[in-house]
Amino acid sequence: MTASHDQAPPTRAEELLRLDSQICFALHAASRAFSGVYRTALRELELTYPQYLVMLVLWESDGVPVKEIGARLRLDSGTLSPLLKRLEAAGLIRRLRSEQDERSVEIHLSAAGEALRERALDVPRQIADATGMPVAELKDLRARVAALTAAIDGVQAQGESCP
Repeated sequence: MTASHDQAPPTRAEELLRLDSQICFALHAASRAFSGVYRTALRELELTYPQYLVMLVLWESDGVPVKEIGARLRLDSGTLSPLLKRLEAAGLIRRLRSEQDERSVEIHLSAAGEALRERALDVPRQIADATGMPVAELKDLRARVAALTAAIDGVQAQGESCP
């Protein structure tokens, strides 16, 4: 008899330590899977996924301060600045000092950045198709993940440990 047959079944506490029991790993694996699908969908737009996220923010509202983009995307300035420089070098955005506050830099779409929006309209459909899930289920899942994120943010803001 091998050692694996001699082992007792895992206890409830041991079961919780299994990789497949971790919500964080399930979300991480899904994120990595999405990254691959987005890489393919964004190839023809010549955008990386983080660049696409910046463009989504700007397509919603042009002339956004860098700090606001960072806050919306949960990116620090050390990550966001090189990303913006690459988008500017590609001719998709312009960085301009705010007229209201010289210390603030606003990001504006260039004509090419605005035109790219039309080419990007099919990306969400490609991503939805790749999931194999109905749109209603995807909307529900997105809402549930957003609620999960808000709950975790609330715990972290209070300085508490997770239950």
